[in-house]
Amino acid sequence: MNIANYFIKHKNLLFTGIVIVYSNTLAFPVSAESSKLVESNSQYLSNNAVDLLAQDDLTRVTGVEIVQTENGLELVLETVAGSERLVPLILPEGNDLVIDILDATLAFSIRNGVTELNPAPGISSVTVNKGDENNIRVRITGENQTPSAEIVTEKDDLVLSITPESTTAEQEPDEEIEVIATGQGQEGSDYFVPEAGVTRNNTPIIDTPNTVQVVPRQVFEDRGATEFRDALSRNAVGVVTNGLPRSNFSNVLIRGFDVSNSTLLNGVPQTFFTFSPPRELSNVEQLEILSGSASIIGGQVSPGGVINIVTKQPSLEPFYDLSVSYDTLDSIEGALDLSGPLNESKTVAYRLNASIYHSETFIDVDDVDLDRFSVAPVISWQISEQTKLSFEGLYFDNRTPQIAQLPASGTVLDNPNGDVPPDQFLGEPNFDDNDRIIAQIGYNLEHDFNDNWSLRHVFRYTNLQVEQNGAFPSALQDDLRTLERFGFTNTDDINNYQATAYVTGEFETGSINHELSVGIDYVFEEDFFDFEELEAENIDIFEPEYVGGVGEVVDSGTILDTNDGLGLYLQDRLKIFEDRLILSLGGRLDFVGTSSEDLVDDSSPVETQNDSAFSPKVGILYKIADNLSVYGSFSQSFEQETGVTAEAETFEPSRGTQFEIGAKANWLDNRLSTTLALYDITLTNVATQDPENSEFEIQTGEQKSQGIELQTNGEILPGWNITASYAFTDTEITEDNVFEVGNSFTNVPENAVNFWSTYFISEGSLSGLGFGLGLFYVGEREGDLDNSFQLDDYLRTDAAIYYRRNDLNLALNFKNIFDVNYVEQADFDDLSIGIADPFTVQFSASYRF
Repeated sequence: MNIANYFIKHKNLLFTGIVIVYSNTLAFPVSAESSKLVESNSQYLSNNAVDLLAQDDLTRVTGVEIVQTENGLELVLETVAGSERLVPLILPEGNDLVIDILDATLAFSIRNGVTELNPAPGISSVTVNKGDENNIRVRITGENQTPSAEIVTEKDDLVLSITPESTTAEQEPDEEIEVIATGQGQEGSDYFVPEAGVTRNNTPIIDTPNTVQVVPRQVFEDRGATEFRDALSRNAVGVVTNGLPRSNFSNVLIRGFDVSNSTLLNGVPQTFFTFSPPRELSNVEQLEILSGSASIIGGQVSPGGVINIVTKQPSLEPFYDLSVSYDTLDSIEGALDLSGPLNESKTVAYRLNASIYHSETFIDVDDVDLDRFSVAPVISWQISEQTKLSFEGLYFDNRTPQIAQLPASGTVLDNPNGDVPPDQFLGEPNFDDNDRIIAQIGYNLEHDFNDNWSLRHVFRYTNLQVEQNGAFPSALQDDLRTLERFGFTNTDDINNYQATAYVTGEFETGSINHELSVGIDYVFEEDFFDFEELEAENIDIFEPEYVGGVGEVVDSGTILDTNDGLGLYLQDRLKIFEDRLILSLGGRLDFVGTSSEDLVDDSSPVETQNDSAFSPKVGILYKIADNLSVYGSFSQSFEQETGVTAEAETFEPSRGTQFEIGAKANWLDNRLSTTLALYDITLTNVATQDPENSEFEIQTGEQKSQGIELQTNGEILPGWNITASYAFTDTEITEDNVFEVGNSFTNVPENAVNFWSTYFISEGSLSGLGFGLGLFYVGEREGDLDNSFQLDDYLRTDAAIYYRRNDLNLALNFKNIFDVNYVEQADFDDLSIGIADPFTVQFSASYRF
């Protein structure tokens, strides 16, 4: 875009206000009758500025600061050191002052824009949003008249001084100057987000004494990820999949432990006791991972870690985004993303994400298609400067066939009858299904008491409907081709209620700065569970003949499971020695209860169990420099273990204990981040068979995971982004009465490497063209806890070609380029091996209006 084209575009505007030309004073005002003044003063634009306006490089704004002054406020647009100049053009519109920052874009951490209501007397609101692909739009709304703005030239960043009253006196520029943005922004890459809400206080990652990772939407969009588990396991260190592609299960392992139920939603726990809900990506802004034992954050969680799902929120600058994708497995998806204000004062805004998806699979049989539909509305209401209320909903209907798995014999183990084709299906196509529907609604209330203290209260209701039918494997006969099966059907109607309230504040005690958080979490869940176990015909794994269903009912029942949990927590971050030394202290006390009632057999007693657990956390971090820190931490987690011993004593909660040390650094003017971590996790109170009574269990089992993790992500050079990691994970059963001590965990590789990089051309005739390359290596893994068979290692190669110009985005993703036939995971035993998708090409396109 150049100056001439910009004014041609706006030639019909009649306004009173200002146009910024590089001057140490506010550049000449323009009245309705003086449009020729722009042309007559064009000589005040320097050649450097004109050249800048014409080039295709985009300067990334990494932070926005709004500071109240005596006369109004200052608007600070932060960029990375060495960035190109920011070029502002100002257009008054009614009571609004519109400032377009040309050849600029918003960094990922603020890609949804920044909004502040009533920031100063006489000014109703300030919003900073993406205008189009080549500029940022700042809109400042006056209460009674158009505000005015001038550049503050003595600052490093681009700073605009805003006053409520518009200037009408014409001013000539005193001298030509250059506005150069050289300030240190918080970050400079769409692949690096410097803060995360998974800690519930938005602490900078470099100041957190734990491994914290963020997978921004841009990363999993670039990789063409359509599933929750892929977005995590392909991009985060220490995370591997524990489920099959195109299934209803989004299970992943972190540091060797299953974290399927260890999730937060927008920083608030979402605890499900019976089934983990299906996951959808269309309304997800980013995924955040806190690795290791962290019950202080979410109550009952896996010792492996916690995942925070951050959803898309409303923007005050309207946009309408439509997208479609198609791949060679005949998968097609359409999606829309709409947002904008709902009233003139822009105190109420909305966001609507919806998607519809249909896919066949590589399985060589009909009637195993996948269908899903989701709609996710959000409405936010800025009640006052101090109070904001948001309502958020989700409806997600996910219908899949039962997981298509194969026996180890003939896939990863030799079979004298030959190899089982990877596209074989050993269920019943007309019977098997796994359908899950989630309906969720809730609100989020935020209130600032003052500049230092705030309150957040969240309530969320979820209904989860599950209908699952399948012919499951039970044994492979001695001929190594006849698979015995059983039928099982179940339906669940789950109602889940969750509420959270916590207060955060900052204060000082002498020379120590405190960041305190005190809160309470409550969850209640009831599950009406119906099941039937049925007979099923045997099937030949090499030449299957389907019978269209299953046989007679063997067993059935109706159960009501009721669960509840109450957690009280306190954590404090103490900053000492000019904030160089940071001490994190905290603890959480949880009370959990469960009951199970047989609704068919009135004579059966109601089984109840109540437990409590205290989970501490201690961390220490020292900042050697602003961009370099070293740390150490100790934390614990717990999970309720239901059951009784032979002596009728209820089980104690299992306990995860983690020690971690590491170092963190931000490089290249805060565009690239690196974390190195060493950890040791011990899980105790693991249930194992009672050696004196095999019908019961005792809690003498123990498991251990220790390892080294190295990750880096961000921008190496302008247009060149990277995310890469290496994880060494050593898992071991250290005490057990069934499995041999020294055995490794199932599906956990010792070595895992993830690499993904993109590069976009920003200048010349090829501007907008981009390329991506990814390597994903998973080492050899054990197929079961007996360690009776192994899953081979594999190296998967992905690539992509992009074209992004203005509001149009096109992409071709090539997944598993060399068509490697590899095993994704083993489920429980040697009868359930999951084969990964073959080579797939995916085309996607989106357009923003």
